[in-house]
Amino acid sequence: MPSHLPNLLTLSRIVAIPLIVALVLMRWPAADLAACAVFTAAAVTDWLDGHLARRHRQTSELGRMLDPIADKLLVGAVLMLLAGLGRLSDIGLIAAVVIVLREILVSGLREFLAGLSQGLPVSRLAKWKTGVQMTALGMLVAGDASARLLGLGVLPVGLLGEALLTLAAALTLVTGWDYLTASLRHVRGAAAAE
Repeated sequence: MPSHLPNLLTLSRIVAIPLIVALVLMRWPAADLAACAVFTAAAVTDWLDGHLARRHRQTSELGRMLDPIADKLLVGAVLMLLAGLGRLSDIGLIAAVVIVLREILVSGLREFLAGLSQGLPVSRLAKWKTGVQMTALGMLVAGDASARLLGLGVLPVGLLGEALLTLAAALTLVTGWDYLTASLRHVRGAAAAE
């Protein structure tokens, strides 16, 4: 496997963002469905690049830096797009705010801990949160009209997507708290060592 393949997969998530935005802004059910397909492919690369890098022992500093950035850009862009177009209910909007704030918190914690030469490994629950979140966002991008386009009748894709987004927000709160308490333990340990 080429050593740069995981990094290319990570970069593909960033490149997918303008395409997803352009498709959703067309405001056609077929374009929403296409945007959902692009988003889903991008979400799969999140799993695939990490899997390939670990399996072939080809992790890199560039990959460690780019991977969380690509994830946050993809999720943040889609959440802003959905909110800006009024495709989230009030509950969905609250869930989106919780998700974005947690991402900022965890990024800040990781940056601070890097200064202490400490890492903040991704928990299993955080991986589940990501899976639920990506599924929710894909459904919200597709929307109810896409379900009708596929012949699925009145399947409430938007409602199901919002329910999953709310679940993702709840998991976000739990994992954010876990990361915060783990970070505080590192800070206390560093202070005690001084």
